[in-house]
Amino acid sequence: MIALGVSNPAAESQYSLCPFKAVGITWCPGCGIGHAISWLLHGDLARSWQSHWLGAPALLIIGYRIYVLGRRMFIPKQEYKFE
Repeated sequence: MIALGVSNPAAESQYSLCPFKAVGITWCPGCGIGHAISWLLHGDLARSWQSHWLGAPALLIIGYRIYVLGRRMFIPKQEYKFE
């Protein structure tokens, strides 16, 4: 998330982890979500929507997951006693 927040989503020469792009396929249903999240983190909602319409839901889901994992890591579990 930090990398998406500090990167420039307008740069054309960004590295891609997309396996479809690596083999030369130009269309992928997931391509653009990283750009969409980056545009959202930069505050540009219109460009985010143009990049991929699942960017906002993906950001919410990933943010929630980071919260849950962070909470689990830093707040100890409460012990449950069965009586």
